[in-house]
Amino acid sequence: MVKFLIIRFSSIGDIILTTPVIRSLKTQVEDAEIHFLTKKQYASLLTSNPHVDRLHLFSGDMKDTLDQIRKEKFDYIIDLHHNLRTSVIKSRLRLLDFSVNKLNLKKWLLVNLKVNRMPDKHMVDRNMETLKAFDIHDDGEGLDYFIPKDEEVDIGNPGKEFTKGYIAVAIGAQHATKKLPVEKLIELLKLIEHPIIIIGGPEDKEVGDVICEALPSKIIYNACGNYSINQSASLVRQARLLFSHDTGMMHVGAAFKKITLSVWGSTDPVFGMYPYRADSKSVKFEVKDLACRPCSKIGYDKCPKGHFKCMNEQDISGIAERANALFIAP
Repeated sequence: MVKFLIIRFSSIGDIILTTPVIRSLKTQVEDAEIHFLTKKQYASLLTSNPHVDRLHLFSGDMKDTLDQIRKEKFDYIIDLHHNLRTSVIKSRLRLLDFSVNKLNLKKWLLVNLKVNRMPDKHMVDRNMETLKAFDIHDDGEGLDYFIPKDEEVDIGNPGKEFTKGYIAVAIGAQHATKKLPVEKLIELLKLIEHPIIIIGGPEDKEVGDVICEALPSKIIYNACGNYSINQSASLVRQARLLFSHDTGMMHVGAAFKKITLSVWGSTDPVFGMYPYRADSKSVKFEVKDLACRPCSKIGYDKCPKGHFKCMNEQDISGIAERANALFIAP
């Protein structure tokens, strides 16, 4: 038996982007046992993954975590987070490890000097490079997302009108500069001609309510805060297509090979975090040729320049036109 410890502490999208590594090790290395170390709040993303033999949950206590994983006697560490915390773990365990190249210097050059030295390579492919020593090949299967049976959503519960098809609209993001302003979302959804389910966490519920109140004649349901991550993933899986900002639900959609319309503000697809092997009809929308963009690799709470052109100048009518055209009737 060969025991691997894969480390990725957060967040939703980044963990989903590790699933090809998990699957490849489990299916291509003979007698491989796969353990995964992540933060407790992200456990539900992996509990149903058949390629993960055991989860280890980090609660913030480094000593407790080290005591826990030392007992497992791992052969290798695959570090897909590669930060100070994982460096401590690797130095204490003293095992052979393979760490992802996060290209921090090249990201800094792009954000701060607008000098693009980023390779034309997705984050998934950079993660997969950690497996070169194990003679792993790309199986072409893309991302994985496994929803527990008890968290599958009966789409008739939000309303029978959604059973004939709907567009999932993921309105959230960790940082404000990765999100369309609410007035732009209202403008967009007003132009969409099909049923809509708004997806997001409890923190997005208020914005979802504002949108629904502004569009009383639309077939629209605000699911924000009403469902778990896995249940929200179920809503994405059953949607005809997905509209999303640069956020975790975008990667959920890619895992289900959904047509994904992704909208980019302060961040940029060139960082390698765009929808991985989503449906080929997927489209990335961004305001080109802004001298200030990208202003961050993760986003800000507000536009550093004050004008927020990267979202305020998005082609809203063009996005809606594409969404309406791509909606496929059953």
